[in-house]
Amino acid sequence: MEHKTGSHGGRGWAALAGVVSGAVFVAVAEITAFAAARDASPLLAAGSFVIDIVPQWAKELAIDLFGANDKLFLLLTLGVGVLLAAAAAGLLERRRRLAGVAVFAVAGAAGLAAALTRTGATPLSALPSLAGTIAGCVFLTMSIAALRRWRAPGAAGDGASGPDRRRFLLLTAVGGVTAIVVGTGARIGTMATTSVASVRKALRLPEPLSRITVPAGAELDIPGLSPLFTPNADFYRVDTALTVPSLAPADWRLTVDGMVGEKVELSFDELLRMGLREYAVTLTCVSNQVGGDLVGTARWLGVPVREVLARAKPEQGADMVLSRSVDGFTASTPLDALTDPGRDAILAVAMNGEPLPPEHGFPVRMVVPGLYGYVSATKWLTRMTVTTFEKDQAYWTPRGYSAQAPIKLSSRIDTPRIDKEIPPGAARIAGVAWAQTVGIARVEVQIDGGAWQTATLSTPVSADTWVQWFLDWNATSGSHTLVVRATDRNGRMQEQERTPIAPNGSTGWQSTVVRVGTAG
Repeated sequence: MEHKTGSHGGRGWAALAGVVSGAVFVAVAEITAFAAARDASPLLAAGSFVIDIVPQWAKELAIDLFGANDKLFLLLTLGVGVLLAAAAAGLLERRRRLAGVAVFAVAGAAGLAAALTRTGATPLSALPSLAGTIAGCVFLTMSIAALRRWRAPGAAGDGASGPDRRRFLLLTAVGGVTAIVVGTGARIGTMATTSVASVRKALRLPEPLSRITVPAGAELDIPGLSPLFTPNADFYRVDTALTVPSLAPADWRLTVDGMVGEKVELSFDELLRMGLREYAVTLTCVSNQVGGDLVGTARWLGVPVREVLARAKPEQGADMVLSRSVDGFTASTPLDALTDPGRDAILAVAMNGEPLPPEHGFPVRMVVPGLYGYVSATKWLTRMTVTTFEKDQAYWTPRGYSAQAPIKLSSRIDTPRIDKEIPPGAARIAGVAWAQTVGIARVEVQIDGGAWQTATLSTPVSADTWVQWFLDWNATSGSHTLVVRATDRNGRMQEQERTPIAPNGSTGWQSTVVRVGTAG
């Protein structure tokens, strides 16, 4: 016969027992992952699985709402979910033996499946989920059994200072504190031992064979205007990696295979010996909304992809390179974009004068001018497979995005901002515009539906970088609507019609409202 605690207070203690048991589950899984399989943490594996299956609209919503903090939000959401599920398991176990254990078993099975289906999984990847499940189930059974003895009507421990009460509280306290210490220590240890920060800091790259020349007038000194080169700390980050992959240059290998005459394998040192060159390239994420900030320009050091592919001798009929990240992400890049001598597609190793930051692909990533990142800018690159669009699909293609995605001609107003009132009188409207591989010929601004006025452009660094622009304006008090549009060097004007991000990038003229205060 099942015991049911008679006091309503037992439910709170049961929920607490479930939460502590969940903490034991996670802590044991983390310490096992630290010892046997660093990439098999069930919580992180489950988070990566969620990223893989989330629908396109949810992905875009998360980026819009949280920007670069979208993965932190996911981890916090998973943590809250685990907390609630663990509390529910405690309540179920209190009412019926093994009911809560079943919840933990299901959670463990989910973690196990997520870990074993990740790229690079081995049989050892099963251990963290298995160990955590067993530990969580055992602790839940023990703690709820102690709670039953304490809360059972007429039991010897029913008093405020009974031995069963002390046993339950001691068990819960020791379990909770131990789980926090062990789990936190294991996660810190995993991060510390897999960190390449010290290796990256000590890395000395060879002097490049060539450097870019930044012409006079390339950067306009206007408050509120985006800088010509985006600092690494401010450069947007959008990828599918829940945790930043940690790969040391000494362990890095690039394999070029598929439809090739000769399979090629390169070490990091061999790549450097091919000779680095400096490039200035603007990158844009397909998730960038009209007027958005998921775009940036950097100086890159790298080796032309075409030189690496030339060693492999792509076969006739191939039209795509499927690039692969160490974490399993793939991108489909047209082969002709990578072999075109007029396009500076590179394997980059440095960004703005320093080795690539870990979150931007250290030690090697792809940078391809004129293509959205999801089809070209593979971070933590380890493989390039020469193939065809008909034969292979990349990560985002079956999720509703185009297999090929040239960047759309776009322009943006940086200042004045919609959320900041400006004083009346002389003002400057300024922003950036980009048309990678083609270049910007003209930017025009419309104020309150009036005639289009031509803005002054900065001197472009190259056709692969954005340009800055400005228009002097005598601002009068009140609200004003500003609209911007650009024309590229081929005479093509930016599309006016608004289209969504999917399947291959948004379009539309940016329109913003500016508030101008009163004189005095």
